[in-house]
Amino acid sequence: MTTRFDGTAALITGAGSGMGRAITLRLASEGAAVMAVDIDEGGLAETRFLATGTVSVRVVDVADPAACAEAVAAAVTEFGRLDVLGNVAGIYVPAHVTETSVDLYRRTLAVNLDGPFFLSQAAIPHLVAAGGSIINIASNAGVQGVPYSAAYAASKGGLIQLTRSLAVEYIKTPLRVNAIAPAGTLTNIARTVKFPEDRDPDLARRMGGYRGVAMPEEIAALFAFLASSEAKSITGAVYAVDNGLTAS
Repeated sequence: MTTRFDGTAALITGAGSGMGRAITLRLASEGAAVMAVDIDEGGLAETRFLATGTVSVRVVDVADPAACAEAVAAAVTEFGRLDVLGNVAGIYVPAHVTETSVDLYRRTLAVNLDGPFFLSQAAIPHLVAAGGSIINIASNAGVQGVPYSAAYAASKGGLIQLTRSLAVEYIKTPLRVNAIAPAGTLTNIARTVKFPEDRDPDLARRMGGYRGVAMPEEIAALFAFLASSEAKSITGAVYAVDNGLTAS
């Protein structure tokens, strides 16, 4: 059976769980050869076990620019091409801004923004040649104020602007660059996140919508559409998947 991604190759970060895993499984099920990247070796092994199709795994800390370049090179060496880069890996540790340590701030920016920058930098020549796409997983925190999330919001706001800037810079090439901005999504982060004990309930209510949370598979479905030729006219876009939270 011919599927949308037959003959293509993708590199997906954060593939050991949550949205990254769902995206990896979705693309592989539709014919893509996927290099699944994460810092969690056990999570990657489980992703590969669950996959139907071609999935290779590689332990990578996306906060390391050299490791980002090596991951792209490994994917191209193994698959002979690269059509899709999915910057999905991210961290979120809520804290009062006055209690956010230098290490937490820098780690958040390094994983959520630096990683996508350096992965894109390494991947773009291959993606342009293939007529491929970059899809960044941003957040509604990048487009509206979110309490106890200053470092995270800064990183995701930066990722949205990185998306738009790359889309414009490469507008005259076949490369497309888009972002998805989820709100609450049922991932490991959502299950384990801990907010400050003295959080203001009025402010905390701003972080939840009326329609609950999304599932990782919903993000994966949109990702697959944006990565496919069905979305050939879409670049520089930011798609909210937030159950109406940003609009409300």
